Amino acid sequence: MVAPTALFAIDTLLTDEEREIRNTVRRVCDREIRPHVAAWFEAGELPARELARTLGSVGVLGMHLDGYGCAGMGAVSYGLACLELEAADSGLRSLVSVQGSLAMYAIWKYGSEEQKQEWLPAMAAGKRIGCFGLTEPDFGSDPAGMRTTAKREGGDWVLNGTKMWITNGSVSDVAVVWARTDEGIRGFLVPAGTPGFTANDVKHKISLRASVTSELVLEGVRLPDEAMLPDARGLSGPLGCLNEARFGIVFGAMGAALDCLETAIAYAGDREVFARPLASFQLTQEKLADMALELGKGLLLAVHLGRLKEAGTITPEQVSAGKLNNVREALEIARKCRTLLGASGITLEYPVIRHAVNLESVLTYEGTSEIHSLVLGKALTGISAFH
Repeated sequence: MVAPTALFAIDTLLTDEEREIRNTVRRVCDREIRPHVAAWFEAGELPARELARTLGSVGVLGMHLDGYGCAGMGAVSYGLACLELEAADSGLRSLVSVQGSLAMYAIWKYGSEEQKQEWLPAMAAGKRIGCFGLTEPDFGSDPAGMRTTAKREGGDWVLNGTKMWITNGSVSDVAVVWARTDEGIRGFLVPAGTPGFTANDVKHKISLRASVTSELVLEGVRLPDEAMLPDARGLSGPLGCLNEARFGIVFGAMGAALDCLETAIAYAGDREVFARPLASFQLTQEKLADMALELGKGLLLAVHLGRLKEAGTITPEQVSAGKLNNVREALEIARKCRTLLGASGITLEYPVIRHAVNLESVLTYEGTSEIHSLVLGKALTGISAFH
């Protein structure tokens, strides 16, 4: 028997440092996450603050950023960390992705030196948590239609509006909120506890249950001028952050798929059907082989995109291609693995159904599959189908 990744010799594409980072994150997940995540999922809760400190202690938060207490690791190292985190649970990878690639990246890329010094070191250590307020109840795929506003009043800004489906929202110490101003769309840092700012948890989720999802409400939130991110103007600011987060998903989705496939292979070897191991049937082996092929191709694509990112040549369209392909194939792998486990596949005794329902969310957040298809269509034809 060989591991699914060994069929493609994935490890030969990685440096010693990258493999060690992957293994370190895997050990943390094995020790701190896997024994508890099914219970967290069933209860619909996540000890986000405790986990943030644990992950901060091993340098995972904002690990692809330079300075301010961040590890400054390469894109492939960050991607491998996302893979291992999502192999444990998509909610865990979401916590890290929103913290590092959305909230921290926004401050690191667009913030003032004072803002960076105030927030980034503590966020990298997991002592402070951030969230990213772009999506609204009526505007997800079309963020340009946002209704949240920021109006000048003297030397201050006053924000009004609602953001929805915000990961880490109610446990965050700071929210990066995007709002419409007379100068166009701008970003603001809204500390928790600011008068008029509330975060309400979203209940009754079936997917991403081991994740904090919130609604942000801003009612007359008054902020000083220095709360604005000075270098973010227009939609290019939040979209640049989303591109960072989508890159992590390219690897992360393959982590969920790998965990499902490894579970299915082990189950098929142990489970007897008609006095034979389930793994001995041709149909079972065909399913496993097909899934291993899609997993391997997705991993090769992820590593290739990581190398392009490290070289500074990656394009948003290439990230869209990776997100579209890898999440779509990961979801199909999870569903197919569920069939191999039969009735056992619908229980939390095994991780497969948890990954499957989580990937239903990953399929549509950070850009739906339809939106990424249209991004690729525009790249191929030169014609935008968005409007």
